Amino acid sequence: MFDIIVKGGTLPDGRITDIGIEAGRIKAIGSLDADAGEVIDATGDLVSPPFVDPHFHLDATQSYGTPRINVSGTLLEGIGLWGELKEVMTVGDMVTRALTYCDWAASMGLLAIRSHVDTCDDSLKGVEAMLHVKDAVKAYIDLQLVAFPQDGLYRDPTARTNTIRALDMGVDVVGGIPHFERTMADGAASVRDLCEMAATRGLRVDMHCDESDDPMSRHIETLAYETQRLGLQGRVNGSHLTSMHSMDNYYVSKLLPLIAEAEVSAVPNPLINIMIQGRQDTFPKRRGMTRVKEMQAHGITVGWGQDCVLDPWYSLGTADMLDVAFMGMHVAQMSSPDEMAHCFDMVTHQNAAIMGLEDYGLHVGATASLVILDAANPIEALRLRAARLCVIAKGRVISRTPRMDAALTIPGRPETIRRRHQVQ
Repeated sequence: MFDIIVKGGTLPDGRITDIGIEAGRIKAIGSLDADAGEVIDATGDLVSPPFVDPHFHLDATQSYGTPRINVSGTLLEGIGLWGELKEVMTVGDMVTRALTYCDWAASMGLLAIRSHVDTCDDSLKGVEAMLHVKDAVKAYIDLQLVAFPQDGLYRDPTARTNTIRALDMGVDVVGGIPHFERTMADGAASVRDLCEMAATRGLRVDMHCDESDDPMSRHIETLAYETQRLGLQGRVNGSHLTSMHSMDNYYVSKLLPLIAEAEVSAVPNPLINIMIQGRQDTFPKRRGMTRVKEMQAHGITVGWGQDCVLDPWYSLGTADMLDVAFMGMHVAQMSSPDEMAHCFDMVTHQNAAIMGLEDYGLHVGATASLVILDAANPIEALRLRAARLCVIAKGRVISRTPRMDAALTIPGRPETIRRRHQVQ
């Protein structure tokens, strides 16, 4: 007897099948004629592995307007504002806001998050708070924490010591922000230093890298080099990489093979990148999206990240990775059917690979975490930003949402409208 059987759902690859769940694992996939504690009818609906966000700032979420708003909308004012916010927030504030966001995430089928945690604070309040949250949500969300020296590993006088303290406290991943150091040389040195920390401890690296309109911000080159030098292939990610939008094409033709050879992945954050970048431009105005399709053509693993929700850098957001993929699809001009379907894969399998998630996916033996969407296929899920009809986390139903049908009162027209496309 199964705990749950999901009947007749359509998988992202188009297969129509049943999924049997027992003891938190997927035990069977196929036509199942068996008893179950609960049978969920997914006929005609898309059944997907859970959404994954490999780049977020959980310590800052839902702080928008405290103590003020980011008037210029720039990255630098946001960093300055975050410095003011750190002075007034408490561990309890951060825990409450982060847990509320995790509630949102659970309802949207977002069940794995990598969150950067500021380590430029001698009290390490954010680290303490996020470690508490990680433990509190572990039954339904896999939360990875990144030790992130927001004000610069060398620019802030105690950041390096506090980053090491955070890693000693149990933070999972080594982060950095080389483009915010005082010089390019310091930025490159910080990349070397942080990668060596990760290599010594056997940890992954996720670096805020070249989040700038300056085409001479080229720390991704150093990150790729250090990855190879230290044998970190497959464990390193470069986030943002917005300067690549402005780089000379000849230089990029050399850079992309280096990134691919080092097996460094990339996470652009389309909602925030196109909102923050190009603020000093008149027209033409750069939007700051890195070279997504060009990287993919070189075999580089590329995902989409949320980055921010209601914080000093971004005043919107809903924990919906389909929103993120929808915006990325437009800005990266990924409009063919294969490219659109791949955008869905970027917020599921590609992001899971970047985070190194084990037992992820829809296969026998995988963790029984999945989402049933009010859509027929991945492209329709993106078009509609489809309702998450049911979310199952580690073998337990944790959220249900009704179909978003509309009732019409127009003479001669249907009484109920569902925006799903009906193929004739």
